[in-house]
Amino acid sequence: MTHYQKLLRVSTNGKSFHNITAKIESIVAESGVETGLCTLFLRHTSASLVIQENADPDVLVDLANYMAKLVPESGKYIHDAEGADDMPAHIRTALTHTSENIPINRGHLVLGIWQGIYVWEHRQRSHVRELVVHISQ
Repeated sequence: MTHYQKLLRVSTNGKSFHNITAKIESIVAESGVETGLCTLFLRHTSASLVIQENADPDVLVDLANYMAKLVPESGKYIHDAEGADDMPAHIRTALTHTSENIPINRGHLVLGIWQGIYVWEHRQRSHVRELVVHISQ
């Protein structure tokens, strides 16, 4: 079995979605793997990975608005060491994902036509998030 691994750093601008699909596709191409599996692992507890709509940005706005209502920053949380958005960010990550597995076929990710890969930043301030991209054949 062949393995290829790369660490990708993603700079975020506070609460938002960051489309990393092209960056991941580039790493898949760089690996030379034609048929295999791409595993993504985000090394953080206050940001998520999601595969979601890549055509209509309103979908991402609606997701963010829904999550803000579901897990409000105005809640009474015990853990608030890094501010009011700290514990809500951890809850939002627990409700979503920090890893994804995507098949590779003919050297490309097997994503649906309307699917994109996003780092979803749950904190108010900017961060540099680390994503491990592991490709196996």
